[in-house]
Amino acid sequence: MGGTGIGSAWLTLFRIGNTLTGVMGVILGAIVALGEVPSGGYGVITVLQAASVLCFMASWNALNDIFDLDIDRVNRPDRPLPSGAIDLRTAKIATSLMMLTSLVCMFLAWFTVDSMGNQFSEWLPSLVIWLVALFLLANYEFPSSLRLKDRGLPGNIAISISVGLVVVFGAAGVLQPYNQRAWALFFVGVLYNTSREVVKDIEDMDGDEGRNTLAMRLGADSARTVSWVISLAALAAVIMPFALEIFPPLHVVFTIPAVISLMMVKSKLLMGEDNAASALLKRSMILCLAAFLGSSLLG
Repeated sequence: MGGTGIGSAWLTLFRIGNTLTGVMGVILGAIVALGEVPSGGYGVITVLQAASVLCFMASWNALNDIFDLDIDRVNRPDRPLPSGAIDLRTAKIATSLMMLTSLVCMFLAWFTVDSMGNQFSEWLPSLVIWLVALFLLANYEFPSSLRLKDRGLPGNIAISISVGLVVVFGAAGVLQPYNQRAWALFFVGVLYNTSREVVKDIEDMDGDEGRNTLAMRLGADSARTVSWVISLAALAAVIMPFALEIFPPLHVVFTIPAVISLMMVKSKLLMGEDNAASALLKRSMILCLAAFLGSSLLG
């Protein structure tokens, strides 16, 4: 395989699109907390913590493929590991190096905070969030752990919490871990992603024989109903911050494209078009986050 093909395989293994979404989440959290684009020391910290998230998520994604190798031979035989594009031993080494790099970025972020004259206690929430994410990773993937991956909805929620924490991680990096706007985005992200995780489990049912996913336990139709109910909760989470004046109430109009996309999900679920429903949920979440970003920068 040529260099281009190998490079593409690594990007696929690390799910670079998802990792870049995590990077944007950190930046979004910092902007929402500050009300402006971080600069100076805060800018450096944001970049370092974004890099930490990128490496952490890449490691998690690769680890998921390592543990799901047998399943992917059925569901996704074109993935880098089952296809043989990347050998298992090399993938394990790369996974470890990515996690180590994530930790190094965290130390550099703390060094920057210290050089700005701030106390460790002010930055400590960032480290706590990183450790919580590591705890979720260990108990989601590893066979000797809680193995949340095989516990249905709790596993979906664990993944989604880790996604939502990325925004709070960005706010914590600029020393505002309790910022209301960042936490509003956290709840939106958790609900959107949980709904989408349930739909993705429906898509994977053929290769999930023996796994205890929500779709396998309840059946596809019931799982679609659960996904839609969670989507309605996400809709409430989108509107609530404006109703509570965490964001300027008039800025709720920015969320209209996100709400329209979310409302379209129901028909796709009813028709069993799970891939289309998943895509709409992702689009709606991105539009929602863009609306929150615009509102933060405007006031």
